[in-house]
Amino acid sequence: MTVIVLTNCPAGLRGFLTRWLLEISAGVFIGNPSARIRALLWAEVLEYADQGRALLAHTTNNEQGFTFLTHDHAWHPVDHEGLTLIRRPSPDKPAARQGPKKGWSNAAKRRRFGRR
Repeated sequence: MTVIVLTNCPAGLRGFLTRWLLEISAGVFIGNPSARIRALLWAEVLEYADQGRALLAHTTNNEQGFTFLTHDHAWHPVDHEGLTLIRRPSPDKPAARQGPKKGWSNAAKRRRFGRR
């Protein structure tokens, strides 16, 4: 079983993949081509993806039962003791703040002491 997911790729690439795979949703292709055809399809995806992103997942004989390849994704596959895991990019940390202002605000002082 092979699944290819395309994001922001040319329509011609999507049309090419429909020759070999079934498009079950926009940009999601599924099928059961041979390993040789799968490698050729992935080579075409890499060549014509331009600014788009692509993901290929297929069954294989390992502990997980599948493997995957990515192109221009922020998330990358990483081998961890024989298992393929996804490494997500760390979120950008917000700029360091100077800290809260010292003391009470004028509104808080009025509420606290009953002054209006």
